[in-house]
Amino acid sequence: MRQIDVNQTIDNASFTPFHWKVLFWCSLIIIFDGYDLVIYGVVLPLLMDQWQLNPYVAGLLGSSALFGMMFGAMGFGMLSDRLGRKKTILICVVLFSLTTVINGLATSPWQFGILRFIAGLGIGGVMPNVVSLMSEYSPKRSRSTLVALMFSGYAVGGMMSAGLGIWIVPNFGWEIMFYLAIVPLLLLPLMIKYLPESVAFLMAQNRQREARELLRKVAPDQRIERHDTLVVPPANVQKAPVLELLRGGRALSTLMFWTAFFCCLLMVYALGSWLPKLMSAAGYELGSSLMFLMVLNIGAIVGAVGGGWLADRFSLRSVLVSFFVLASASLVLLGYPHPMWLLYSLMAVAGATTIGSQILLYAYVAQFYPADIRSTALGWASGVGRNGAIIGPMLGGTLLALALPHQMNFLALAIPGAIATLAIALVGRGQGAVQPAPEAQVANEG
Repeated sequence: MRQIDVNQTIDNASFTPFHWKVLFWCSLIIIFDGYDLVIYGVVLPLLMDQWQLNPYVAGLLGSSALFGMMFGAMGFGMLSDRLGRKKTILICVVLFSLTTVINGLATSPWQFGILRFIAGLGIGGVMPNVVSLMSEYSPKRSRSTLVALMFSGYAVGGMMSAGLGIWIVPNFGWEIMFYLAIVPLLLLPLMIKYLPESVAFLMAQNRQREARELLRKVAPDQRIERHDTLVVPPANVQKAPVLELLRGGRALSTLMFWTAFFCCLLMVYALGSWLPKLMSAAGYELGSSLMFLMVLNIGAIVGAVGGGWLADRFSLRSVLVSFFVLASASLVLLGYPHPMWLLYSLMAVAGATTIGSQILLYAYVAQFYPADIRSTALGWASGVGRNGAIIGPMLGGTLLALALPHQMNFLALAIPGAIATLAIALVGRGQGAVQPAPEAQVANEG
């Protein structure tokens, strides 16, 4: 009879069909998540005309889903430690998909805003849990790449939303975009069958048989037998997991992560909600304005995957600092007249380094904290960051209402990137003699 270390088995595993399955389902869920979130920026120009919305009210409507995401990220992030990752993810998928479909029937801004808030609970709740699940099952040497690749599904969903919107919204109205959110509900039986539960959760529940079956798929070369005992290194965690984020020399890093999430999400959601309208106000047609949103999300895919690849070879901190510098620079340059090819190039860089940085931030947090508080860390970083996401659409509405010169709008959006640069540069600096989680040491080098 052997004692098998669960964490070491997963960390050192070769890439197997099981890993492909986890990557596929987590990515697909994030694609649906990204579609449901970006949809507001796609339909906003038409909604403002149809319901005669002023920019302030439109900004509040854009923030309604983000209020829900803030509570969903914190609430479902902690709830999954009790219910399990799989069950929590499925609850969130049902919540945001069903509510988004019903959202297509809204006939007033009040109905629309309430339904977007409820959908936001599910959208926000699913993010930290799929990141945690993907991070938990990824081999250590490719963890950053796999988490970033999975999370690039968010940009794929945004690209699908913008791409479909170019054709559907002008010809068939905005409601159809929301009805398409029924697709995740149709795939729910397959998710129930194929999405695995967290091994860490199974071990915490003393469900060794189920954990053993999953580990056989993760590392078939280990030849784990029925009589082998699975063990997880003991964790020194007290009853208040949120306070644990501030202990062990992690206080400064935790606060800097929260600052970076706040600034990054402010940029991402200000652009996602208002980019088509800002470009329309600058004289571009609706189709061209939606194309800018599509290019932004195409860039995000390249940034997420490329950033994950770079992070596995250098360090997440250095990659993120470089990305935030490029984000600020590209946003400043977007405020000035350029040939269309250069505008599209700058938009792609902005997408790669804003949305891409958001994805890499999730990967960094997932690697920085120990497994037993990882979901809570992701939930709280995402939840605190949602305040920036909430302010983002409001900021966009305020900028539009003030009728500032075009370049001033983008300059205002670039400032948070400079703040995020400084915050990430300080992550890990207060660690002192205290060592981070073993799986986080690689991420913290540099």
